[in-house]
Amino acid sequence: MNSTMVRRLTVSIAAATALAGVAACNSSDSSGSSGKGDKAGHKSVTRVSPIAALRSAEKSTDGADSARVESTTTMGTLMSMKSGGVMAWGDGFTGDMTITYTGGTMADTMRQLGSDSMEARYLPDAYYAKMGDAYARQVGGKHWIRYAYDDLAKIGGGSGAFLKEQAQNSSPNQTVKLLLASGDVKKVGEETVRGKRTTHYAGTVDVSDLAARSSHLTEGQLSDMKKQFDQAGITTEDVDIWVDAEDLLAKAVSKAAMATGTLSSTTYYSDYGVKVSAAAPPASDTMDFKDILKTQGLTPGSGDTASGSGTGSPS
Repeated sequence: MNSTMVRRLTVSIAAATALAGVAACNSSDSSGSSGKGDKAGHKSVTRVSPIAALRSAEKSTDGADSARVESTTTMGTLMSMKSGGVMAWGDGFTGDMTITYTGGTMADTMRQLGSDSMEARYLPDAYYAKMGDAYARQVGGKHWIRYAYDDLAKIGGGSGAFLKEQAQNSSPNQTVKLLLASGDVKKVGEETVRGKRTTHYAGTVDVSDLAARSSHLTEGQLSDMKKQFDQAGITTEDVDIWVDAEDLLAKAVSKAAMATGTLSSTTYYSDYGVKVSAAAPPASDTMDFKDILKTQGLTPGSGDTASGSGTGSPS
């Protein structure tokens, strides 16, 4: 594996692991459940406006603090992946996930390294990806890569800064907020999701406009992000959510057209309130993302670094 491949794979994994965390807790194309008992099929239905119902769901889901998640994500021809684990958001975003690449160029590259899955741990200031032995031999023998959120912002310019902010503030209720902020919300109807009664809501979001209104990015970062979204062909995002009888998010779906295909994500939620004990891996088996780049004469935010940021093949 040559240095270009190491660089591109390392950066692609940074984007993919962050995306998995954001997808699992922010927006996500099938069904899920809250895992809070079996009242969904028996609770009487009170007619309320979609806005009022979503505000109640946003508050309830936010207060649940943690959940078990299952997610599938597709990003054009670059990758498709599935992930599962637990996430907490009561005191910063933390979690422990297993990510499996199921298709695309990322899956091909990972298989060449002897594994198509990895463990990911999320902490408030950084996230960690565990690689296989073949990759470890290329970067000093250590299996874990630490990605600081600040470095993520430097990798991807405006969109990286936005992803950093989304990742550090991830929670399922962010998807509900997304619909509320869009101003375009409708009730689709009552549906059964994994055996439980839910209410389906949907809307369409202008990605750049919403980012400008819901983030703390600077004017320069927003301009850079909009340019990157335009180059990727991303303008709007369709968002669907399913809320159970206890006002907890049961399922979330997001889809957006890109120049290279479709970006879509599906997440199922269960076991709200589950215990989450994510911890940093041993320092002796961990290498910082910045140090990997430095061994190849690169730094986060350089032109060469950005060129491998997961917009093409990592090979």
